[in-house]
Amino acid sequence: MSWLDQGVPPLFGAIFNKRSFVSVDNLVDLLYVCLEHQNAGNEIFLVSDGKDLSTTELLLIMAKALGKPARLVPVPVWLMRVAAILVSRRSLSSRLFDSLQVDISKTKIVLGWTPPVSIDESLNLTAQSFLKTHGL
Repeated sequence: MSWLDQGVPPLFGAIFNKRSFVSVDNLVDLLYVCLEHQNAGNEIFLVSDGKDLSTTELLLIMAKALGKPARLVPVPVWLMRVAAILVSRRSLSSRLFDSLQVDISKTKIVLGWTPPVSIDESLNLTAQSFLKTHGL
């Protein structure tokens, strides 16, 4: 967020992975539903905001929420992976470029739960909090 706010162009304009995110609001809502729902006992439920985003999509939404232009540089992922290996940061490379998704269909079916807060709303709230905290 700091980079986007300051206009620093992140090199993540060509990352087409998919990531599941969960806002605190959605997590708390699901925990409450699990406490109250008769079918929740002794079950494991996965949670997310219901819309998976690539790193590039996340940065574009965050830039919009911050009211800043998204100046993303589309560096190919293979090139950034090679650079990460050269500086002994292979694990960082995986964390940035690989997909990590969860399937919340069981949660939706068994509990009848859907995330009450969209990822766009959550990211807008996060951006507002960031701007407020950083005195902008």
